[in-house]
This record gives sequence, C-alpha cells and structure tokens, in this order.
Amino acid sequence: MREAASAIAVVQPGLLAMAAVLLGLASLNDIATRTIPDLVPLALMVIGVATHLVHGTATTAIAAGAAVLLVCGLCWRCGWIGGGDVKLLAACACLVPSALVLQLVLLTAIVGGVLATVYLILSRLTWVSRVPIYSAPARSLVGRIGRAELWRIRRRAGLPYACAIAIATLLTLSIR
Repeated sequence: MREAASAIAVVQPGLLAMAAVLLGLASLNDIATRTIPDLVPLALMVIGVATHLVHGTATTAIAAGAAVLLVCGLCWRCGWIGGGDVKLLAACACLVPSALVLQLVLLTAIVGGVLATVYLILSRLTWVSRVPIYSAPARSLVGRIGRAELWRIRRRAGLPYACAIAIATLLTLSIR
C-alpha cells in the first residue's frame, strides 16, 4: 500500500493537471451543448480519491463528495441546478481537500452569480441593440459557438454552470 501511495505522490502534479484539462473539457462541452459527459465527473472523482490516498484522507473525500451530491441533488429536484452540474460539483468536492469543500461550494455560488450577472447584462444589451442573430455567417467554431450563445442569451436559456464550477475548483486548488 505504501508503494502505491508513494507512486501517486510522484504523479500527483500530473493528476491535477489532468483534472484541470477535464474541467476545461466539461466547461467547453457545457458551453457548446449544455451537457457534461458522464465520464468527466467519474474521472475527476477517481483522480480526487487517488490524490487523497497519499494523505490517508480518501474516506473523508468520498464522504464530502457524497454530502455535496446529496445537497445538490435536492437542489436539482427543485430545478435550481442541472444534473450534470450536480455530478461535476460532487466530483470536484472529492478532488479538493476536505477542509476546503465548503469554500468550493461558496466560490462556485459566487462565480455562478457573476456568470448570471454577465448573462443578464448581455441579455439586456442584445434586446436593446435589436441586431439580428444571423446577420453574418460564422465560419469558425468560435463564431458558431458565439452565435449559439447569443441565441441562448436572448432566450434566457440556462447558464453553462460547469464554467463556474471549474473556475471555483481551480481557485480552491490554487489556495491549497
């Protein structure tokens, strides 16, 4: 068991870098399709538990993730958060140190509030400008995503909350 823990300690920076890439993929997928692939939270949870094995805190990390899953699951039942966001936030709770899980949740709420404010401001600006959405062809992927986001903003569709979760998780891990 000690050999496995020391091996994980050696590759821990690589695992955290992989977690950052996975959070980026979840954010981009959420922006593009408003979904989060199930494998991303699963991989983040595995990375989190593996990094906690080094310190012997894997049990508390799993318990923290389960608590976040339970509370966020209740929020999902009320329609306040998406199901993919629930899984992603619970997996991120397994990733960060257990003592910082509350900070992660609070940072996610703050970053989500900023994201919602930006979307509300953009919603007001797009209604005031009355510029047609399809006025110019968007040939690049970024242009197409931008047009799709503008369309969603005008219709006040859901937010890509994985972006808020990813930013809050990376901020929490950087404080570590």
